Amino acid sequence: MSQHRWIRRAAGALCLVVVLVGSAATNTFSVATYNLENYLEAPAGDRTAKSAEAKTRIREAIRRMHPDVLALQEIGNRHALLELRAALKTGGLDYPDWEFVTGHDTNIFVAILSRFPIVARRPHTNENFLLRGRRYQVSRGFAEVDIRVNDRYAFTLITAHLKSRRQVGYADEGELREQEAIRLRNLVETRLRTNPRANLVVLGDFNDTRDSSTIRRLLGEGRTRLVDTRPAERNGDDAPSANPRWAPRRVTWTHFYGVEDSYDRIDYVLLSPGMAAEWDKQTSYVLAMPNWGVASDHRPVVAGFVAEER
Repeated sequence: MSQHRWIRRAAGALCLVVVLVGSAATNTFSVATYNLENYLEAPAGDRTAKSAEAKTRIREAIRRMHPDVLALQEIGNRHALLELRAALKTGGLDYPDWEFVTGHDTNIFVAILSRFPIVARRPHTNENFLLRGRRYQVSRGFAEVDIRVNDRYAFTLITAHLKSRRQVGYADEGELREQEAIRLRNLVETRLRTNPRANLVVLGDFNDTRDSSTIRRLLGEGRTRLVDTRPAERNGDDAPSANPRWAPRRVTWTHFYGVEDSYDRIDYVLLSPGMAAEWDKQTSYVLAMPNWGVASDHRPVVAGFVAEER
């Protein structure tokens, strides 16, 4: 064997070892969800294009979180997603794999950026339901992917953007949102019926509060009930709840609604019982940063995990 050929083979073997070691070394990871509030390149309908300043603040927020997997809502067209992905890579965050899913809404969409390989894709672009004798479509569709973190751990992620709380003339917006949640819950039931211990993350902008019928429907009941991670700001709050029936008094809001001058938690990271076993509460939080509202009317939510079955 010539010396050059031997060197090439040795170099190739070294690269393989580095890749395998790097994969095995991934023992923790994080996922995040972020509604970008009209990340559009040009105006569409009553939605304005995203300003350069807002885009800069969005990239800053993502860099602060540096999530391994990022679910996005209110992204514009495919080119807008790729522009954001390229800008993040320039800033040091590389997401080699991505998913973009369309729906009935032609202006804003859901998407996923992933540092890990996406090994299966099941886009749900035509989900529909019957309400009061009329057929409706889920506005933004659902993005569902399988992600392999390393050679020992994989999980399924589903992201959604349910109907907003803005009133519409053709139906009750709350009933529409609840029906979309039921369609999303049906996907969860399908996955967990096949494998009750499946690793499943359901996250996104669900546009409703914890006590609503929308969220109750989505969480489900019994052995397949999803776990609400309820991350909070990292501001030092650690006191237990004054009422044992309620959650601790921590700052968990994710959205500012200007019409009502209100702050609510409507962005969620929900987990199957199997995935909840790997959840790390200490690395889960709502991102708080100065001038967060320049980027979006939502704040992103992060959840951390250990990459091994427990």
